[in-house]
Amino acid sequence: MSEHSPAHDLAHDPATPERLSAAADRLADRFRAMPQSRLLAAVEGHPSRAAAALALADRLAAAARALEGLPPLPVPDCGAFAVGDQIAVTGHDLALAAADRPAELAAALADLDDTDRRTA
Repeated sequence: MSEHSPAHDLAHDPATPERLSAAADRLADRFRAMPQSRLLAAVEGHPSRAAAALALADRLAAAARALEGLPPLPVPDCGAFAVGDQIAVTGHDLALAAADRPAELAAALADLDDTDRRTA
């Protein structure tokens, strides 16, 4: 586990909206910097890293909508080069929706960390 992973932070700091937003931004930046060959390469459980990132964004969006009392809507597949932005947007949305729910924030941080490890 890297020094800056969300799980590492969980061991030392409580889950906060700021931590979730920062973790989403870090993972989003990693995906934004990936070359197409890595984005499209298969990883365990997904046909590509981009697909794994899109699945994460979909889970983050669904969690935020649930907290807001709304039904889930799928995050559209806008292509491999958009997944970094989709992680950032949905991560920030969930951070706002779960601002007073540390368990939801911690679950999202763990999901980000898991996706980070699976797509490394």
